[in-house]
Amino acid sequence: MKKITILFAIAALSLLLTNCTNKSDEYIDPRGTDYTGSESCVQCHKAQSESAFHSSHHLATSPGIKENILGHFENGHNVFVYDKNTKVVMEERNDSLYQVLYKNNKEMEAYAFDIIFGTKNAQTSGFWKNHHVYELPISYYKAINNWATSPTYPANKPVFDRKILKECFSCHTSNIASRYVTTTSTENEKNNTFMGMDVEAFMNKKTLIYGIDCERCHGPAKEHVQKHLKFPDLKKAQNMISFKNLSRQQRIDACALCHSGNDQTKLKSRFQYKPGESLVDYFMENPKSRDSLHFDVHGNQLGLLSQSKCFKKSQTMDCITCHNPHQDAPQNNMTYSKICMSCHQDAKHSETILKTKLMVANNCVECHMPKQDSKAITFQQSNSATMNSYSLRTHKIAVYPSAKK
Repeated sequence: MKKITILFAIAALSLLLTNCTNKSDEYIDPRGTDYTGSESCVQCHKAQSESAFHSSHHLATSPGIKENILGHFENGHNVFVYDKNTKVVMEERNDSLYQVLYKNNKEMEAYAFDIIFGTKNAQTSGFWKNHHVYELPISYYKAINNWATSPTYPANKPVFDRKILKECFSCHTSNIASRYVTTTSTENEKNNTFMGMDVEAFMNKKTLIYGIDCERCHGPAKEHVQKHLKFPDLKKAQNMISFKNLSRQQRIDACALCHSGNDQTKLKSRFQYKPGESLVDYFMENPKSRDSLHFDVHGNQLGLLSQSKCFKKSQTMDCITCHNPHQDAPQNNMTYSKICMSCHQDAKHSETILKTKLMVANNCVECHMPKQDSKAITFQQSNSATMNSYSLRTHKIAVYPSAKK
């Protein structure tokens, strides 16, 4: 009887340990138990996933490993000079990459490329310190194929103490959690009262989900995955937000969450948003946000598009009309021109324009959506006092006199 009891106890313990092991192997999404992670989408949506995983959306942020970092680290191409005594050198050390500050050729500080922001046009980076992310002072710009100051950073002294706020993460990542504390004055502490304002205490690195993943745009997918794995013959998507079932305004809002500027009064965190919800519950316009003069080509694509006659006159035009969210923009403008010509087949141009080398039918955007300088992204190159602006294509579709020339 004693042996049977012991054997039973051993069996029960083995079962318990097995269950614990299985649970620990399961993916736990920091956003909650309704989420399952983008990797679970691959088994049924391989083509879309493979394309999306290489897109600028997915690579809006990425780990600071060598494979993800743009820019030169070889001698002669890896130095930013502030003055004759001060420089920052991009260096590789033990398979990690750093920005190293030198004063009079003596190393003062070294900061790692811990997290990368962007990949398509430019790339800035940050390092973790005391539960905050700080932006590195030097960024890489594809337009010049070189290092230069991070946007709006000074070119006369290195700065390593600018925090990358959670609001930046809300459009460049799918999740990061933070903890808040209440600050009080000394007098309030003496009186045992707790009046003050909430401030961000720190961000939790373990909750970071890099880039814009599937569930950021389609909502929590755990029930969807479980249902379709259990019933693989189901043809219609269950328990999943499909953009084709959303109204025009709902589709626009899903993109506008991050592509309508950052100058509105925030009511709720972007991380709480689920596709299909209305942005009026998340942001409140202020006079500045309605001023078209403040619409920058970086960040407020919807504000610019909304001024276009094409958009105003259409009942169906939205962001997806021209952009496939699962992949980057095409490498040539002909694809966009085909979309334009589908509505503007009778477009008339002067003989002068038609005779130019610019093939009008194959390059609508060059004239009607020209590249413009961003006021938000300015930088300086090493040993240069010139302030450069980064040019991006405007989303205001119009006739531009400068393009006519």
